[in-house]
Amino acid sequence: MYQQTLFEDDCLSKVINVASIPLRSPFRYPGGKTWLVPQVRRWLWNKKKKPTELIEPFTGGGIIALTVAAENLAKHVTMVELDDEIAAVWQTILGKEAKWLVDSILTYKLSRDVLYEDLQKKPKSRREMAFQTILKNRTFHGGILAPGSGFLKNGENGRGILSRWYPQTLAKRILNIEAIRDRISFIQGDGIGVISKASARPGVAFFIDPPYTASGKKAGRRLYTHFELDHERLFQVVSKVSGDFLMTYDDAEGVRELARSHSFDTELVSMKNTHHAEMRELLIGPNLSWARGRVAQS
Repeated sequence: MYQQTLFEDDCLSKVINVASIPLRSPFRYPGGKTWLVPQVRRWLWNKKKKPTELIEPFTGGGIIALTVAAENLAKHVTMVELDDEIAAVWQTILGKEAKWLVDSILTYKLSRDVLYEDLQKKPKSRREMAFQTILKNRTFHGGILAPGSGFLKNGENGRGILSRWYPQTLAKRILNIEAIRDRISFIQGDGIGVISKASARPGVAFFIDPPYTASGKKAGRRLYTHFELDHERLFQVVSKVSGDFLMTYDDAEGVRELARSHSFDTELVSMKNTHHAEMRELLIGPNLSWARGRVAQS
């Protein structure tokens, strides 16, 4: 049985309109994967049995993990993130202080002077760090949290730091996440280590999107605090996974060589970067036949 196809056979070459994808994350995240949501849905729909758990070992903005949890594409979702600031946001939302964070956002009177003063303060608690992180993410250029980033100057229609500050929208997204928090676990730690520990567990699927670049690319140093990653170790650990996985990477020859050396399957998928230039990223998995055909009805 097949449902009416949502994707034609050339879907990987079709650039996805991200405006058609529900935006569930409170983050503006460099390297975010909103554009990949249709392919992730297709990957999981095509499985004969719903995964008992979807682990995202490099969560970042979390759009994939949140989509899987919200759309019940796996029985449970585990988000993993190393960065202290990003982890504080997820821990606050998924803990018992989401409403405090929402209230802080809704009552904040954003101005450049107030923002500058508040970001100079050392947070006294995890929830205060979470609020500071949201402030920075929403008012810094490109949402970049790495050292050296700074405030938006012009922004949309010359609105500067107000360009991406939408309190009501942020509050709604946070409360929507809180409503499904029983489906989500969070771990602050090393993503590769989490993959290794969970590699033999039955029914687990992994979505792996390392926020780092390989083959000599330097963008990761500018975009992320934790930009260094042992790519060879990652591929070696993933090769021992007993279940299914989907990785996404820059399309670089060094990455392709790593995939070939571990007998992984690869496919190119079209995307647009933040400057609206069409690009291609590489999907990697044990078997990507689902990406080349129609979607089996679950």
